[in-house]
This record gives sequence, C-alpha cells and structure tokens, in this order.
Amino acid sequence: MNTTLFVIILIVYMAIITFLSYLGYRQTKTAKDYLIAGGDLNPYLMGLAYGASFVSTSAIVGFGGAAAVYGMSLMWLAFFAIGVGIFVAFIVYGRKTRALGQKLNALTFAELLGKRFESVFIRRYAASLFALMMPLYAAAVMIGGARFLQQALKMNYTIAIWIFAIIVMLNVVFGGLRGVVYTDAFRGTLDVAIMAILVILTFVTLGGVTHANLSLDAMKDMVPANLIAQGHTGWASMPVFNSQTWWFVISTLIMGVGIGVLAQPQLISRYMMVKSSKEINRALIVGGIFILFMNGVPFTVGALSNVYFKETMGKIALAATAVGGAAPNSDLIIPMFITQAMPVWLTYLFMLGLLAAAMSALSGQFHLISTAISYDLNPQAGKQESKAVMLGRLGILIGFALTMFMAFRLPASVIPIATSIFFGICAASFLPMFTAGLYWNRVTKTGAVASMLTGSLIYLFMVLFIHEKEATIFGLCKILFGVKTLSSVPWTYIDPLVISLPTSIIVLIVVSLVTKPARISLKSSGELAN
Repeated sequence: MNTTLFVIILIVYMAIITFLSYLGYRQTKTAKDYLIAGGDLNPYLMGLAYGASFVSTSAIVGFGGAAAVYGMSLMWLAFFAIGVGIFVAFIVYGRKTRALGQKLNALTFAELLGKRFESVFIRRYAASLFALMMPLYAAAVMIGGARFLQQALKMNYTIAIWIFAIIVMLNVVFGGLRGVVYTDAFRGTLDVAIMAILVILTFVTLGGVTHANLSLDAMKDMVPANLIAQGHTGWASMPVFNSQTWWFVISTLIMGVGIGVLAQPQLISRYMMVKSSKEINRALIVGGIFILFMNGVPFTVGALSNVYFKETMGKIALAATAVGGAAPNSDLIIPMFITQAMPVWLTYLFMLGLLAAAMSALSGQFHLISTAISYDLNPQAGKQESKAVMLGRLGILIGFALTMFMAFRLPASVIPIATSIFFGICAASFLPMFTAGLYWNRVTKTGAVASMLTGSLIYLFMVLFIHEKEATIFGLCKILFGVKTLSSVPWTYIDPLVISLPTSIIVLIVVSLVTKPARISLKSSGELAN
C-alpha cells in the first residue's frame, strides 16, 4: 500500500466534501431548505442528486457481485434503470409530482400522499413504513462501503463500518439536503469518471472486448452443479426460462428494483427541489448518463471478473472469495477484483468513488428517515422553523442507530436482496395510489388506503413466510412454524412483488369505483398539466 499517495488523495477528497457540506450548512436556515434544498436547484444538481441517491454501493458492490454470479443477464437491470428509473420517472411522474407538490405545499412524499388523499393516516403510515424499512436498505449500502474498506485496506470489518458510518452521518446532519445535493454533484462527477476508467482498464486487462466476452462465454462448463440445477446456463446468456434462477434475476433483481424505483420516497423528493417543471426535463439527460455508467459498468465488470479469476486463480469469481475456509460471499467479488486486477492508484480512486456513491445514497436515506420521524410523524412540525431543522437532525441519529443494528445483523451476500425488499415494498404499497393520485381523478381515499394496506401486508407476508431467500434471512417462519417457508416451488422463488403489486392495483381500482370520490380534482388544476 502506498500510504503517502492514499493520504494525499484522501485529504484532498475530504477537504472538498467538508467545504461543500459546510456550504450546505450555511444555506440551511428553514425547514424548506432542510427538506427540499429550498426548491430552487438547477437541473445538473437535481439530475446528479437523483442518480446518486438511486445508485450506491448496492449497485456497484452488491449488484456487481450478483452479475459475477448470474452473468450478463443483469444488463437488463441497467436497461430498466435507465428506461424506467430515469425516462419514465422524469417524464411520467416528475413534472406532475412537482406541480402537485407545489399546489398542495407538500415537502415530503408522505406529506404529498397524505394531502392528495386528505388523509392523516396515509401520511403517518407511509412515514412509519419509510422509517422502519429504510434502515434495511441503508444497511445494505453501509455493508457495501465497509466491505470495500475491509478488502482494500485490510481493515477489520467492524472498524470499517463504524468509520464509514460516522463520516456519512456527520455529513448529512450538518449539511441538510442542500449539503447532500452539493456533495452529490461532486461525487457523481467523480464516480462517472472512475467508472469510465474502470471499464476501459478491465477490457485492457482481459485482452480486449472481443477476447474478454468470448472467454466469458467459453466458461459455461465451469458453472457449479447447484446453479445448473437452478437454471444457470453460463455468464454470457440468460437463465433457463421459468427456472429458479430466471425468476430470481427477472422478478427480484430486474423487476423489483427496476419498477420499485418509481416509488422511492428519497427520489421522489428530488422532483420537488427544482425551480420549474422544465428543469426536470433538462435533468433527465444528466441522470440518464449517470445511471448508464453507474449500472452498466459494474454489471459488465462483475460478469467479466469470472474471466480474470479463472486466468489468475483457476476459479470462478464466487469461489475466489472463499479464502481461508470462509464461505463464498458475492459482496466481496468487486472489491477483490479491483484490489487485485487494477493499478493501486485506481484502487484508491475507486475506493473514494465507491464511498462517495455510498455516502450520497446514505445521506439521502438518513435524510428521509429523519424527515419521516421529525416532520411527517411530528404533530408540531412546521410551527417552528428552527425547531424543525433541529428535530430533523435528531431524527438522523435514530435512523443511524436502526441502520447500524441491521448492518451487524444481516448475513453475507445480502446487498441485492435487502435493496430489492425496500424497492419492492415501496412499489407494492405506494406506486398504484401515487400513479392514480396524479392521473386518475376517480380514485378515492378509501381505495388508496385499501391499496396501500393490501400491497404492504401481502408483500411483508410473502417476504417473511413464502419467499425462501428472505424468509431464511429473517427466520420468523422457522421460529413460529419450524420450517423455512410455508409454501412450495415455484412460489418460494417468485418475488413477492409479482403478487403484491397487481393485487394492490386491482384493490385500488375496485374499491375506488364503489366508494365516494376524493374532493380534490386534478382537472381543476391547470398547473398539473403544465
């Protein structure tokens, strides 16, 4: 390790982050500043803030590791992330969400839903679900950052996760959302440059684009027997249709995250941060380029890491992580590849870029937890500006404690699963009512409540008692009934979102048609059409 080089890079990086956080702190004076960065950001900042909150170590480390296990099939997730998470999100949801937020004077997603349907219960339920479930997603991001520190600096995992967590917490506590956005812009720019260098050097290391891909395709004979039995056909092809692996890749990783992004509360709040709806359209290009690099590169490099580990160790990537008798851990694949295959200077830059991505996402997640606790669940919120900001920072401490608890409790190779759980429950609970609230004037409060409760309860039931991967992690089914899952194939590997989201949509439509419409009329608001 070149300590001098690392220290110089780290000092410069932290100096920039500290200055931007301080700048955000100086400009955070009101609750609006703290909650939506004043609502006057330019499109470049908004696009990077959205992308940086969307993509974190869960994509780079967790899903990059998943790509090393399941291959190039995860490139469909990159397509979904850009097509749905950026283009559909901005064009279909962005402008109308901002307009509705302006009309209702809503500063958070939970408040937007509550005011749209004139329901305190909806707002409180949404905020409670965000505060309780977001730490699971935040813990996945925290684990990804800590795993890279552990691998790159040969650091104890517990020490690594505490150091990383404290740096992130201090950043968001003092900077508010303005500080988060300013640092996001810097981190996002840095991350795109690092990803571009990484993919170029990966192909150079593996003998060029053609040789690397042909070598990956030729490795199909090395697929482990247990993965073959589950439908794995090689790292350069899709799994067998309708197999266990196919359902995991398609329904959990691709659909769960690709659709779930539309109902992410920390992302929806980004629509409310810009000066006008036109700024959202301009931010689309910036966000799309960012997601292309931050998803496409890790998935490509993750799959191709199998070629590197075969040529250097005679093993596939997952097997290479089983060092010293340890169990294989897909969360370690990307950190191992970077530290072993890339030059030391890129290792340091990548570490900072990785931590930057994680810090951006965690800052937004901690900020969301704090606003849910201090603003949406606080009856006195909005009455005293200075107190609202103070309570917001206090709420971060609660979110931090919950996140750290989850980070130490979750098992290995958990990052993609934890991420998909949060994305999935948000989609099942809120996407139907959110969409209807923007586009369907006939939707009712009763229909929205019924849809929200149906989606979340079905999703949680399937996670805890039906879907085997998640049910095994939480262990509640085993404790109560003595078995891993209450169901049998194929339901044990079909993602809960496949059942919960359509059911939530049907309930919304049926209940709304047989109950009294909500009083607010979207047709009366010309602003929503602009």
